[in-house]
Amino acid sequence: MRLRSGATCAPLRLRCPSGETLGPVTSEVDDAIAGAQADLIALSHSIHAEPELAFAEHRSVAKVAEVLSRYGFDVTVPYFGLPTALCAEYGSGDFVVGLLAEYDALPEIGHACGHNVIAAAAVGAGIALAPLADRLGITIRVIGTPAEETGGGKVLMLERGAFDDLAMVAMVHPGPEDIAGAHSLAMADIAVTFRGREAHASAAPQLGLNAADAATVAQVGLGLLRQHLEPGQQMHGIVSDGGIAPNIVPAHTEMLYYLRAGTSTALSALTDRVFACFEAGALAAGCTHEIRTVSPNYDELRPDPWLVGAYREQIETMGRSPLPPDREGSRPLGSTDMGNVTQVIPGIHPVIGIDSGGAVTHQPEFAAACVTDSADRAVLDGARALAGTVVAAATDPAQRTRLLGAAAARSDAQERRGTAR
Repeated sequence: MRLRSGATCAPLRLRCPSGETLGPVTSEVDDAIAGAQADLIALSHSIHAEPELAFAEHRSVAKVAEVLSRYGFDVTVPYFGLPTALCAEYGSGDFVVGLLAEYDALPEIGHACGHNVIAAAAVGAGIALAPLADRLGITIRVIGTPAEETGGGKVLMLERGAFDDLAMVAMVHPGPEDIAGAHSLAMADIAVTFRGREAHASAAPQLGLNAADAATVAQVGLGLLRQHLEPGQQMHGIVSDGGIAPNIVPAHTEMLYYLRAGTSTALSALTDRVFACFEAGALAAGCTHEIRTVSPNYDELRPDPWLVGAYREQIETMGRSPLPPDREGSRPLGSTDMGNVTQVIPGIHPVIGIDSGGAVTHQPEFAAACVTDSADRAVLDGARALAGTVVAAATDPAQRTRLLGAAAARSDAQERRGTAR
């Protein structure tokens, strides 16, 4: 993370939708976050201390709900049928803003993706915007979204209508450096099972059909396929079940794979070729195979250019130096279900930099970095930047009209689809 020392936020004076001059908004946002600082840092550290896996984030969602309730938000848990989803609402304006929080962790290495920082920053942005809600004509929704690491919580919520009336969505994600217009890859999360027939591996191997051989042949095919992958296409996986004993010909094996590509179209083409390798493995070993989807497909991020620019201005006033726009595409984030949301609703998913000592996400060292002073600063800076971006969008007449118009068009299209059914 590259920082400029001594930078300060200049007071930002804008006009609210009624036409009256809005006071020094930056000062009000800063004051609100300063007042909530202890609660935000405590929330981040508490979520980090008790990591919970996808769809099991019961303690985490309760912690988020408790903080927002104390600050006057109307909190709903569960939300849209998901026990660990949350919506905390404040205000009644026509410009409805979604601030998205994540709080699921990774197996064994905990919050090595920094979702504790994400949740606390979203909560902080909501708290900062609440005193301005009436003047800005906004409704603030802090939306807790479970199961980002696996399970596609946002995809499920999108399909169920949880984001239907939002004018914009925003969240921040910690990383080793600041990236305003972050990019991600489309992803398929799949499992393949091979089934054969047991036999004694020494006394009568000829009677067996080796499901482990099927998995091996499939992996050889995938290895050869790598030479022909298009730029941005990736595949990586594990053997989750390789048999039960060396002296038994395996009758059942399973592999888990992530397939990724720069676009959903390129992902579809890669998926077809990978599935052919799975089929070849089964045919070679005389086995059957079955492919299933573990999580919904994740689309690539499509950040809104204007919102990215507004966010960039915010973090630069805080002394942060984000990557230049022409280098942002060289730092793909992996994949996120936020991509599906930004395909439909104007939004941003920037990276807020922390000092991770060279560690990257999904490393234990990064998990440790997510409760340092640098990560605590990222919580506060992320909250300020998100709140400032919302203020900029809500008070810019052209952008407010654009975003509200897009939301209305989506609503009309949804009504037409409903009528057609």
